Amino acid sequence: MSTADRLSDALYGLGWSTVKKLPEPAAVRLGRAIADLTWKRRGKGVQRLESNYARVVPGATPERLAELSRAGMRSYLRYWMESFRLPAWSRERVRTGFDPKDIHHLTDGLASGRGVVLALPHMANYDLAGAWVTTKLETPFTTVAERLKPETLYDRFVAYREGLGMEVLPHSGGSAFGTLARRLRDGGLVCLVADRDLSASGVEVDFFGERTRMPAGPALLAQQTGALLLPVTLWYDDSPVMKGQVHSPIEVPESGTREEKTSVMTQALADAFATGIADHPEDWHMLQRLWLADLDPAKGPS
Repeated sequence: MSTADRLSDALYGLGWSTVKKLPEPAAVRLGRAIADLTWKRRGKGVQRLESNYARVVPGATPERLAELSRAGMRSYLRYWMESFRLPAWSRERVRTGFDPKDIHHLTDGLASGRGVVLALPHMANYDLAGAWVTTKLETPFTTVAERLKPETLYDRFVAYREGLGMEVLPHSGGSAFGTLARRLRDGGLVCLVADRDLSASGVEVDFFGERTRMPAGPALLAQQTGALLLPVTLWYDDSPVMKGQVHSPIEVPESGTREEKTSVMTQALADAFATGIADHPEDWHMLQRLWLADLDPAKGPS
């Protein structure tokens, strides 16, 4: 393990061991202070966040983009502070920590026995939403995690999410799709973060007027298993309770090839994400390149 990897692992370990012991007001203040300091330093992540927000809020002035990026960093650090503290939250705190609209789309889908795929962008705190599902709805689910370096850091994330009641599969290895399909055919729930896939297997979509690629997995799983595909968007307001929206189901087209159906469904997913992100841009934590036009390394921060 490299020195950088050991440092990353140690810092995350410190966060999980120390921050979760702080009183909530202290954790909130700490998160905001770290966010503001990071924002003032204007590193690559903050610059990329502003560049991405410029697509979401066309015509925004530099001052408006700076305000958004500051709010975005505060939202991002709120996510981390909550995540570090989630294992210490009581079941009641988890049950009352999330207030989603139109949850009937999910509960009705599960009651039908056909299986449900929830697809989310990188908004607010999807770990809290997942903990709410396992606690409030008493429904286990399966998700996929990208392998992080160092391996010990990945192991921390897996242990953390499994501790919240999730089954976590590694993204690499090739067996995840088959396992997800089996869970859905058994009437289970699968949750996937699905707003970025710049690999060759990603599906091209129009997103805020420009082209990018998003994962094919949610659409393919719905086609192959008959599961319901539901987009979900999340956001924060001024309260301690995270808000969310379960959007209307994305239907499988009646005609077309598998690729054509996947393209149509993934575009519908992107459109639902765009609706939620446009309403709450500061809670979309996209600190990486996303649009295909930005993939030229000469064009700025990663």
